[in-house]
Amino acid sequence: MELISDVLLTAAAFGAGLYCYVLGLRLKKFTTLETGMGGAIAVLSAQVDDMTRALEAARNAATGSVSSLDELVLRSESAARRLELLLASLHDLPDAQTALPQAEPADTEGEAEKKLRFVRRRTVRDYAEAAE
Repeated sequence: MELISDVLLTAAAFGAGLYCYVLGLRLKKFTTLETGMGGAIAVLSAQVDDMTRALEAARNAATGSVSSLDELVLRSESAARRLELLLASLHDLPDAQTALPQAEPADTEGEAEKKLRFVRRRTVRDYAEAAE
């Protein structure tokens, strides 16, 4: 009986040793950086770092865009307020037909035949401006 138990115990120890050896080989292949899972983890880690840098650059660009858009919105709001004020002041003006007196028609033929003449005069410039 002791002999059978010793043989079984030896076989179990040999099986456990063989199992540990195979598991060790698989673990070495798994952690190899070039071909195994370690290489995939290293590549993924590098990609995560690249994506983090790209995300930070995009965040900075978005922050710059938001600040410039805020400035443009403020400028447009102030321009809209000024336009509203101008439109409100236009409503206060009297109508153009009632405010301006009517022009009387020309009675004489001489006035009707007169042509308007425009005269342009040149202004005297300084010597320094003329030299430029």
